[in-house]
Amino acid sequence: MSEPVGVGLIGMGSIGLRHLEAISALGGVRLVAASGGTATALAEAGQPDARYCAPEEVLSHPEAEIIVLCTPSGLHGEQALAALRANKHVVVEKPISVDVASAEEIVRLAAQRSRFVSVISQRRLEPQNQYLKRLLEEGSLGRPILGETFCHWHRDDEYYAHATWRTEQHSGGGSLINQGLHSVDLLAWLLGPVTSVTAQYATLGREMDAEDTTVATLRFSSGALGLVGTTTAAPPGRPAALALFTSAGSLEFANSDVVRWDVDGVPGPSDQTAGTAGSGASDPRAIGLTGHLTQWCDILTAYRTGRQPAVSAQDGLDTVRLICGIYQAAETGREVTMEVGR
Repeated sequence: MSEPVGVGLIGMGSIGLRHLEAISALGGVRLVAASGGTATALAEAGQPDARYCAPEEVLSHPEAEIIVLCTPSGLHGEQALAALRANKHVVVEKPISVDVASAEEIVRLAAQRSRFVSVISQRRLEPQNQYLKRLLEEGSLGRPILGETFCHWHRDDEYYAHATWRTEQHSGGGSLINQGLHSVDLLAWLLGPVTSVTAQYATLGREMDAEDTTVATLRFSSGALGLVGTTTAAPPGRPAALALFTSAGSLEFANSDVVRWDVDGVPGPSDQTAGTAGSGASDPRAIGLTGHLTQWCDILTAYRTGRQPAVSAQDGLDTVRLICGIYQAAETGREVTMEVGR
């Protein structure tokens, strides 16, 4: 048996604790250092032997081979670059950064240092989405015509008061980049790449700097079109929705559950996929653990074999580039052409 992979964790809010759950559930990995939250939280999470210290000490810990970033979104870019400069591999919660420039620098530095960066995009790895991707690539679903994704969620006053960055646009607090990113990432991964976008956004549910409602249209290189809608001002909140319309039929999902599958001659995904992804529609703590476990298994395999992880720094950059393009379209009122093939 090889030695367990040492992991350092920066940020122990609700999503950081989710990563602690995943690490604790997997063999061949151990938490060696962590910052944020409390030392008591580490013990309660079953990691009493991990060193509780400052973020810079986590980065420099000699046994931390992979650094996990679960901090506020606006810190991701700077901290990912710091981890790469410390010659660590990096796992970063979405988004990889809140701006394109730092995301591009992460991709460049990771390649230069021969280190990987994996962005948490667990929805790509859910069984029903892997099945959809395979059907689309082999042509079994025909020609894509329209893709729709809607994130009609609700976040209450307590959620925003708990962390003020969630109210700030420049810190990544908007409904598109914070709550809707997984939905947009999934749609673009299935049907992309995206060649142009138009959009509008507004703050309608409460007084704050960040948008809480965004709508966008997408044009894909295949010629297919897309619709995106995100909001955190829609109580009580509904599961994230994905619908695809193709020349062979149509299908719709609510999270991992099949709502409709009307494609002649092509079976839908196994019923075993139902309910595998918890819904964060009204409570971010309700997001299931299955996706994080699956992605962590892939990350550990990538580390041990030297291959790139299933979701790479380039994937994270592509999604941030698309999100920022949507924001630019909303702010300018103009169609924004996306860079394709980079």
